[in-house]
Amino acid sequence: MKVTVEAKGNNELVISRAFNAPKDLVFKAYTECKYLKRWLSGAEGWSLDVCDVDLTVGGKYRWVWKKGEIEMGAGGEYRELSRPDRIVCTEQFDDPWYAGEAISTLTLEEKDGVTTLTNTMLYVSKEARDTVLQSPMEEGLSLSYDRLEALLAESAQAAGSGE
Repeated sequence: MKVTVEAKGNNELVISRAFNAPKDLVFKAYTECKYLKRWLSGAEGWSLDVCDVDLTVGGKYRWVWKKGEIEMGAGGEYRELSRPDRIVCTEQFDDPWYAGEAISTLTLEEKDGVTTLTNTMLYVSKEARDTVLQSPMEEGLSLSYDRLEALLAESAQAAGSGE
């Protein structure tokens, strides 16, 4: 399955991908560090070395990726949680490569064992959104989501075998 990234309105990006897994499992993989570290590393050569998640409304998350001596950190605050259907949080990079803070609204919808993840990113301006669109974000996201699909298949298989 392929990730889609679509500009919407003046300052939104809509990112979508279907996964062959129940939404409870996708939610868990998206919110627990033991899973995030296995799939949310982006482009080849990067790793998610720091993962802190306080999954509560008002709680914060912090991620730091590394590639050799290079580090890239980001974090935000959870504004809304409805397990396992919806997460609304802010996103801000330590060394911002786009202007302002973004707001991420992630929804999970399941039908016949397939969960569609939709992440609507709201940026402070069209320029900020377009900066993200012009970056290699889609490539890194595709690689990460492919790793997530493999992790979900492995987790479902382990659950089915009673591990």
